[in-house]
Amino acid sequence: MNKTTSTPITLIFGPFDPTGSDGLPADAITCAALGGHAISALTAVTIQDSAKSESVLPCSAEQIDDQARCLLEDIPVQAIKVGALSSVAAVSAVAQIAADYSQIPLVLHLGAQEIDTETPAEDEDEVDDLIGAVIELLVPQAHIVVIEARRLNQWITEDVMEASGHAGGAQALQAIGAQWVLITGVQQRPGLQANVLTGPESETLAWPCALAPERTRDAGGLIATALACLLAKGLSVPKAAEQACTHGGLALLQSFQPGMGNFIARRIPIAP
Repeated sequence: MNKTTSTPITLIFGPFDPTGSDGLPADAITCAALGGHAISALTAVTIQDSAKSESVLPCSAEQIDDQARCLLEDIPVQAIKVGALSSVAAVSAVAQIAADYSQIPLVLHLGAQEIDTETPAEDEDEVDDLIGAVIELLVPQAHIVVIEARRLNQWITEDVMEASGHAGGAQALQAIGAQWVLITGVQQRPGLQANVLTGPESETLAWPCALAPERTRDAGGLIATALACLLAKGLSVPKAAEQACTHGGLALLQSFQPGMGNFIARRIPIAP
């Protein structure tokens, strides 16, 4: 049997979201829709419905490491996407894998944090510690960081990042080490938002983005996965970002509400 394949492979680190709105099931569909294939390292299992998450059952750092290295030693991977992680130890494990496979472009989605709820949090600093670990250990290794504008502005306002004194949010992340930064949902004027990509030489590209229906989850994970898959296909970052934003926008415009909670983007959008 011929093992040669032209199908681009993306390794995705992320949780299992049983609603299919985010996480590994949804990301696998996104990769398939764009002509790629996703392999995955499970970081957590969430117990949730379409409205809210009730609990997060994390995988140990050792389990995450074993899953990813087993795959990487067997299957050629062209891109890596990192989604939500649940502990500082998990961040450290993923960061070490990223360092060992630094030749593979890494797309880091800085979205909502799926905090470990298996044991009660001892203090309110748990989320800050997790975010701090991601910023310190993963942002410097990221080929491209994808983050929602409101989240980045909040982090800068609250001095979560030491580089928050820089003029712009993208520059703050680049000062930490990110090569490219894609900020989603940048408000330009009432009723108009854009996705803004900033490159290593501060070059900036922007594409108008559709306003998501109310009660829709952050679309950054969808765009980050699409971007990683397109990088795996060999596209440049600007081309991959443009096509990922287009794909994400179309998926959001076709969002549907399967239950009583949030809207879910249609991961395989119907062509207009």
